[in-house]
Amino acid sequence: MQLYTIGFTKKTAKQFFELLYNHNITILVDTRLKPSSQLSGFARGVDLPYFLENLIQCDYQHALLMSPTDELLSRYREEKDWEQYERAFVSLLYERDVINTIQKDWWAAHKICLLCSEHEPEHCHRRLVAEYIASYWSDVEIHHLI
Repeated sequence: MQLYTIGFTKKTAKQFFELLYNHNITILVDTRLKPSSQLSGFARGVDLPYFLENLIQCDYQHALLMSPTDELLSRYREEKDWEQYERAFVSLLYERDVINTIQKDWWAAHKICLLCSEHEPEHCHRRLVAEYIASYWSDVEIHHLI
């Protein structure tokens, strides 16, 4: 099973939608806590489903259980301690039992891409979500679209 991730920053709308289109993504799963932020530009949660459907025939889902909490995100922004954030976020995924809220057959039947804001996956929670899923489903290959 192929699982993709993408961040919208440092990309034009053209680059972003072409990456999704060229990889045949059928569902974009938004892992952001606040997808309707004004800073999101073309990736604002209120506009993104329309663009995805009409530009590349892709569906959109917001997955709040795959998002950090406000408190966790604020603490990371203040302290800039990635290792602490990573441990806390992965722990949160386990606490929420995210793996039992998603259906493997459904995920395997679609080309899914996890969305967050960060350009590269190294310091982004979408990578942590993808790795969390892969730790349960051994047949998952993760691809980061940059």
